[in-house]
Amino acid sequence: MDLVEPILSIASQIYTLVENVKANKKRCRRVSDRVKALEELVKSVKERKQGQTSADVKKALRELSITLKSAQELIKKYTVSNWLERILKSSGHGDEFISVNERLNDAFQVLSGALQVEQGNTLYRVFELASREKEDEMDGREDDTELKTLLLDYMKAQQEKTDAMLKEFEFVKINVQKVVELLNKPSITDEVIRMIKPHEVKYNHPKEPFMTTSTSEVYRGEYRGFTVAIKRYIDPVNTSLSQVRSVFNKEVETMKRFESPNILRMFGICIQGDDGPNPQFLIIMEYCEKGSLRQVLDSDCKLSWTRKARMCLDAAQGLYRLHQTEEKSKVHGCINSSKFLVAEGYTVKLGGFELAKTETSLKRSTKDKESRSLCYSSPQMLNDVNHVYSKECEMYSFGIVLWEVTTRRKPFEDWSHKEIYQKVCKEKFQEPLPDDCPEPLGHLIDACRAYDSFQRPSAGVLVDKLRSVVAQLEE
Repeated sequence: MDLVEPILSIASQIYTLVENVKANKKRCRRVSDRVKALEELVKSVKERKQGQTSADVKKALRELSITLKSAQELIKKYTVSNWLERILKSSGHGDEFISVNERLNDAFQVLSGALQVEQGNTLYRVFELASREKEDEMDGREDDTELKTLLLDYMKAQQEKTDAMLKEFEFVKINVQKVVELLNKPSITDEVIRMIKPHEVKYNHPKEPFMTTSTSEVYRGEYRGFTVAIKRYIDPVNTSLSQVRSVFNKEVETMKRFESPNILRMFGICIQGDDGPNPQFLIIMEYCEKGSLRQVLDSDCKLSWTRKARMCLDAAQGLYRLHQTEEKSKVHGCINSSKFLVAEGYTVKLGGFELAKTETSLKRSTKDKESRSLCYSSPQMLNDVNHVYSKECEMYSFGIVLWEVTTRRKPFEDWSHKEIYQKVCKEKFQEPLPDDCPEPLGHLIDACRAYDSFQRPSAGVLVDKLRSVVAQLEE
């Protein structure tokens, strides 16, 4: 089969690359082991007779080929001579391996299911969730320990260079310290989502909200060493404490499936004065210092094309985690540039859907409910008000967000609803990208905004391809 040989070829190249990596050796070798297990499945496809391969298997093989190319680019980064400089310039060290391993796991699940592989064999054990997570945790800990030593040694060597390199050294020193701090910092996803006691939360003084809505005030504070956003409901509905706790406890299990470096982290709910007549209900969540993605794009900060591509990848990884939950039809429902938040290092995180049931049990309904802006609506939604909202519709909305990142403009600004409908539905119009937009990035954004929903990529494929684009730009 013409799909099989290219996959086997890329797998072989990955094995060779792994022998030459200079950092993250454990993580890279673990990826190699999982590729090797997948190779056995792919070979079994090759041995099948002509015509026995289903459409699902062919689709899985095509996506696996893209995933392997992405994995190849990731491993290649740690074999080149400037690998250390690239680590210093990138954010979210280690997160990229999480995403690659998730994609390899998804490929195994699809292929093994389609090929009806016996789940008691060695291949299945390689991808078994509990052991996989433990292996990844151990790999990460060992790689990070080695990397800290390498980074600190590198900083010392730079310090000994001549005065002519002093300016470059200062840059390296600052970034090394940031990376080491990141490696030493406790992981935000290690925190359990739970009921939080009032004494565990500290407000910054004075107690002034940095954001106010019709139903809540949002403060900056601290929880277990993390800077957090504290949402306090101004006039909560008269819901019993036991009911609020019940709704929250049920929703915690759902939220655990969304844990990702690119999804806004929820720490839990805190009830102050629960023994009094007017208890205060607080939602404790991750604080993103740069605000929403839209606020960053409207600011005067400088964003290189490499930075923009990384932000696009971050956002896509958040959307992928949402789309890839156990609920097959899980969508956000209101994707726009204000629903993505930007943390330190310009890390982008998807927000706007966390603990929704708990919040609904607390806040009073208002007349100014948020409505989907037409500029984010797919041609199918514009053309038919009864069209069922789907992941494909959401991918179109996400394509508009990616366009915003590249242009820093607001979509269809000052256009009327009638004009948007005419241009998008009738003329299949797409707002143009900047002339200097890297071509591979532009192609992906146009694909997300394709008129035909069938032509739009899945979130998983988009993540793989964006990672390759980022790797090429970093070179």
